[in-house]
Amino acid sequence: MHAKLLVAAVALAFVSGHPVAQPAAPAAAQQASESTLVRYHKVVDFDYVKPLASLPRKIEEGALFIDSRPKARRYDTGHIPGAINIPDTQFEKMSHLLPQDKGRELIFYCQGPTCDLSAKSALKAEKLGYTNIKVYEGGIPDWEARGENAAVSLDFILKALKEKADIVLIDARPARRVASEGTIPGAINISDTSFDKEIAKLPADKSKEIVYFCQGFACDLSEKSAKKAKALGYTKVRTFPEGYPAYAAATGGGQAAAAAPASARSEPAPAIIEPGKEKGSIATASFERILKESPGSMLIVDVRDAKDIKAGTLPGAVNIPVGEIEKRIGELPKDKPTVFVCPTGARSGEAYDMVKLIDPSLPVYFLDAEIDFSGGAYKIKAR
Repeated sequence: MHAKLLVAAVALAFVSGHPVAQPAAPAAAQQASESTLVRYHKVVDFDYVKPLASLPRKIEEGALFIDSRPKARRYDTGHIPGAINIPDTQFEKMSHLLPQDKGRELIFYCQGPTCDLSAKSALKAEKLGYTNIKVYEGGIPDWEARGENAAVSLDFILKALKEKADIVLIDARPARRVASEGTIPGAINISDTSFDKEIAKLPADKSKEIVYFCQGFACDLSEKSAKKAKALGYTKVRTFPEGYPAYAAATGGGQAAAAAPASARSEPAPAIIEPGKEKGSIATASFERILKESPGSMLIVDVRDAKDIKAGTLPGAVNIPVGEIEKRIGELPKDKPTVFVCPTGARSGEAYDMVKLIDPSLPVYFLDAEIDFSGGAYKIKAR
C-alpha cells in the first residue's frame, strides 16, 4: 500500500509540473562547501616552494613565508621552517611584520586546500600594495606529506621546558660547539656527522616526540638528522630551526656542557697562524690577512655539501664535505696548514675534531666565524 501511494505521489507531481525533492548527493554538498571558500589567483605547489624554503638560507632575504593559521594551536607546534606567523584574524594588527619592500615575494599558506585563511590574507596584503604574492594551497599538510620537517617555535620550546613536557631535545651540532657554548637544558648531543655511530642515544620508543636543533637558519644539521630519524621509523620528529642562538638570546644562555676531550685540543699554532678564541680555530683577522697576502700558504677546505657550493665559496678553496673528511684525510697536506670553513663554524669545527682524532700531527685549523656566500661573493663576520 505504501509503495503504491509513493508511486501515485510521484506521478501526480510529474503531471502537475512539480519535481520531487531528492536528498543532496554527498559530492554535490562537498562541491557547494568548497565553492564558498575564498581562493587567490596565484597558487604555487610544493615543487615551487621547496627550493625557496629549504635550509640553510638567509630568511631576511628571498621569499618570505607567512603562516596564516592561529599561533598557539597551529603555528607553534608545526610550521614551514623560517615562516613568520600572521594569523588571518589578526592581520590588521600584525601587518607591521610584513617587509617594507612591497616587491618582495610573499608566500602565504595554512592548513591545506580546505583552508582559505592564506587566500584571505593574500588579498589583504594585495590591498596594502604588495605586488609579488602567492599562495601555497597545499600548506603544511602537503609539506609534511612530501617528507619535509615541520618546525616548532621558540615559544613552543620555552613552554615545553617550563612544563617539563615529555619530549626529547637533540642538539645536532658538533660536540666541540656544544662543549664551548652550552646547549638547551636537558638536550642530548648527537652530532649529525656522528648520527650513525650514536643511534643508541635515540629513545627506544619510536613514537616519542623528538625535536632537533642546531645553530640557526644557516645550519642544516638538524634538518638532516631529523630526516635520518624519520628514516629509522621515528614518527613524531620536528625541528627547531632558530636553534640554540635563539634560545640563548631569549634566556641569556644555556646549560653548560662537558669540556672537550683532550684529543680534540689543537697542536701549537704555526708562527703564521694567530689562534682564535676556540682551541683549534684561527683568528678571523689572521685568516683574512693570509687570504689576502699569501693564500697559497694554506689550504682552505669548504666542508659544506657539494650542492651548497653552487652559491659560492672562498677563493682557492677545495670542497670536501664534512661527511667525507675521514676517508679523504690523505688529501690534507702535512707541510702547510689546512683551514676548514663553513657558514657558521659548526661543521668546520667538527671537521677539525675528526682530523685531530685520526691524525693529531696534521696542521689543521677551523674558522669560527660567520660567512655569507651570496651572489658569487663572500663576507666574513668575526664572532
